[in-house]
Amino acid sequence: MGESLVQRQTAVVYARCMLSDHLLDECLARLQHPAVRDLAWTLLAAPLLETLPCAQRHPLAGSRWARQPGLLADWLLQQEQHPGALLDWLARARSQRLGIHYEQLWQFALQQAPGVQLLAANLPVRAGARTLGELDLLLRDADGVHHLELAIKLYLGPAGGDGRLYSSWRGAGRADNLQRKLRHLSRQQLPLAASPQARQLLAEHAVSTVHSALWMSGYLFYPWPDGCAPPAGSHAGHARGHWLRHSDWPGFCQHARAQHWQPVPRECRLAPLSLQEEQRWPGRQLQDWLDALASSAPPMLLAGFAQDTDGRWYERTRVMLLNNQWPAGHDG
Repeated sequence: MGESLVQRQTAVVYARCMLSDHLLDECLARLQHPAVRDLAWTLLAAPLLETLPCAQRHPLAGSRWARQPGLLADWLLQQEQHPGALLDWLARARSQRLGIHYEQLWQFALQQAPGVQLLAANLPVRAGARTLGELDLLLRDADGVHHLELAIKLYLGPAGGDGRLYSSWRGAGRADNLQRKLRHLSRQQLPLAASPQARQLLAEHAVSTVHSALWMSGYLFYPWPDGCAPPAGSHAGHARGHWLRHSDWPGFCQHARAQHWQPVPRECRLAPLSLQEEQRWPGRQLQDWLDALASSAPPMLLAGFAQDTDGRWYERTRVMLLNNQWPAGHDG
């Protein structure tokens, strides 16, 4: 695939009105439940990349919600008022990994989206006893039947390197970078639906023609203090933050605009956080937490908050905090 992949870009299929910063901000201003905020972020956040070497399609592109985003906003408010069904659905997840959480949120919404029929999720494709892979989503809408692969990624930009190169954006704790991920998706995951084994499986679902595409969201973390260029073809509205090492934390805090900091809980890692006063860590709790971190501690997400006029504390910035040895011992 190489660094020239962006030259073989394809159109992104989504309703721009759905993915406006205004709509997401408007919804988050009305939603307080962490799981419902994550749901809104999943459905409305911009993708990491505007241009890709493979097809990209928003899973709701053919839904009535895409044509009338106010209906989606109303539905999200209903989930805020009655979150029980969403919480029960999320409790069924086979793991607490971020990718699984993201898939579960999409599946919950697509089962209720007007104009969309979710035919299958995590559909295994097998050759005899060997599993070739899974189709993340198989859905039908007014534009046909679609096989969609979902990806939620957190990538760190290079300190001193060329941020325009996909290979420069790497995962914080594993052998992963943006170029490898796109290569895997475009060469293995997306073509899977065209394999003889998948075509036979799709025929069992009365599907003869299927269109494969990707939807990739997440956060891009830029090195502090100097930053770097965004990856080629990045979406102007992509979610972003900073990354820094433990030793940089005191200097960073002097320049950060946030009034308060605390770690991002594992169960709500997508949408910007909202805290009531009683949920805010008191006094020295953050410093005690930082002091207790081992020198080889894994990457940690921190959120910086400012208090609004309603008395709540809202996340204004996000940081990936790395140990001082990183990337030594990093498996990437």
